[in-house]
Amino acid sequence: MGVDYYKILQVDRNANDEDLKKAYRKLAMKWHPDKNPSNKKEAEAKFKKISEAYDVLSDPQKRAVYDQYGEEGLKGQVPPPEAGGFSDGGPTTFRFSTRNPDDIFSDFFGFSRPFGGMGDMGGSRAGASGFHRSMFPDDIFSRFSGGAGEGSAAMPRKGPAIERTLPCSLEDLYKGTTKKMKISRDVIDTSGRPTTVEEILTIEIKPGWKKGTKITFPEKGNEQRGVIPSDLVFIIDEKPHSVFKRDGNDLVVTQKVSLLEALTGYTAQVTTLDGRNLTIPITTIISPTFEEVVKGEGMPIPKEPSKKGNLRIKFNVRFPSKLTTEQKTGLKRLIP
Repeated sequence: MGVDYYKILQVDRNANDEDLKKAYRKLAMKWHPDKNPSNKKEAEAKFKKISEAYDVLSDPQKRAVYDQYGEEGLKGQVPPPEAGGFSDGGPTTFRFSTRNPDDIFSDFFGFSRPFGGMGDMGGSRAGASGFHRSMFPDDIFSRFSGGAGEGSAAMPRKGPAIERTLPCSLEDLYKGTTKKMKISRDVIDTSGRPTTVEEILTIEIKPGWKKGTKITFPEKGNEQRGVIPSDLVFIIDEKPHSVFKRDGNDLVVTQKVSLLEALTGYTAQVTTLDGRNLTIPITTIISPTFEEVVKGEGMPIPKEPSKKGNLRIKFNVRFPSKLTTEQKTGLKRLIP
């Protein structure tokens, strides 16, 4: 096969577009001639091969020809993938033109052409790759590199996170559920043109999650040249419930009782968020501040979903608007 572009980029043969971008970003920053003044000739040669490998493997047509026919196929006479073989009794010529490494670098990192407004520097370029020290600001590598050797190259700047509220019912947060979110975003295709794609994101809501919980989908924002896509962050919000209020891991419900029930006894009926019916007899006198606590019938605890908070039953005692003389006399006789 001649030159092994996969080996040059240090990726396997099934590498996807993102794998190729990461590999090129790392190696291009490491072997850029301006980064290697002490061994510039070696760096220029490696930088050229790295750029050529990325140029071929990131282009579906070039990659298909390379995978089938090797480097010789790219530079010789072979049918391109869509040609379906030979036509008119002769081969279809697929010509691979090697792009200048500085063009590939500029396109990838989003910088304008480095020679803009500078002419041809007296009719000659410095070195085989065509890179001059003056073509980049002095701090370009300080912005991309931590200066600690291989693996320290920083990524291009990343867009700010995109945050979206995800309303959930209390039932969703009690039982857990799966939500599907359809998003539309801009991406850069293999030819460098922006295109819009739609994608379905699956969000697993765990039992007991609280309002404010964040679910992050890395780099699902719009793609643009020279910028790492933003993370997409969904923030859990809790819809109001008609029966329960949440207090941490506890659930609170308020029931109305008559004064007679408050004094003589009451049986509370509660339907849980997962549809079970609870019967809770109240034998204590229900004062305005009284709460009945049912252990383990609250919200699941996220870190220990087998455990739950408590159900707290509060009471709204209905006092009669007026009493007759006979009722007052009777109450005085019954209640000392």
